[in-house]
Amino acid sequence: MSYHRIKDLPVYRSAVSLRTMSREIASFVTSNKDLLTLCQSNSLRDHIADSLLTDAILIPQQIAKAENSTSEDIRQRSIHFINVMTRNLSSYCLGLEKDGVREREYLDLLRAELKGFRHAFKAWRRSLLP
Repeated sequence: MSYHRIKDLPVYRSAVSLRTMSREIASFVTSNKDLLTLCQSNSLRDHIADSLLTDAILIPQQIAKAENSTSEDIRQRSIHFINVMTRNLSSYCLGLEKDGVREREYLDLLRAELKGFRHAFKAWRRSLLP
């Protein structure tokens, strides 16, 4: 499958939207605006934002990996990895709330985006596996 085709998949487009929104939220909730150094911070919020960003970046990569593979084992592992990462994203939203992020509406937007992604992901998963 070509790269152009992957970009046309609803699940991939949804994953890219999730990644973009996660980047914006990570930037918003941290006082450290250099997102590449969040993992070096002593702030729990920065660590959560870094994890949110990392997992959101990996999801579209895993979709492309599964789409480009003919190996059922690789596809299964990518699907499992995406499942773990989407659960993590939900946990990160909760963690940011518990850490005192007051702008809960942003986290609710991310949760809604995640819900839409999960819907597209389930349809894609069914089409990918025999």
